[in-house]
Amino acid sequence: MSTRAQIRFATREPGVSFNEHPEQIHAQFYKHSDGYPEGLGLDIADSIMNNVGITNWEIEPLTHKHGDLEYIYYIWQYPGKETWISIFHVGLGEWCGKCKRYVEEDKCIFVGLPTELIKKYGSQEDESYYKQNTNNDG
Repeated sequence: MSTRAQIRFATREPGVSFNEHPEQIHAQFYKHSDGYPEGLGLDIADSIMNNVGITNWEIEPLTHKHGDLEYIYYIWQYPGKETWISIFHVGLGEWCGKCKRYVEEDKCIFVGLPTELIKKYGSQEDESYYKQNTNNDG
């Protein structure tokens, strides 16, 4: 079974929270498999930190959202500022006692720098690799 994800690029702006979906994105890609944070998340962090390419992304229209996504990633950039990453787990259902039904919403499960993503989702081997291949002690 595939873990599908969308990767969206957004501009860091004053007043725009990293733990909410922004109103504007500037590019969007789709990844059909390995979209979980321990896979795609680490690939994105590695790409940002070490300037390595990521394969198997499909360009998508900005208005498109797949119905079967499990994760949405935001890459927040602005010239002269550090790049941040947000990860949303899509459509997690919670029981609403007031309305007596399951309510699906996207839950933000990560906000931070690429090094923090590696600490949270990477194994000790991954962390050692990234420390050796960056100027950051993590």
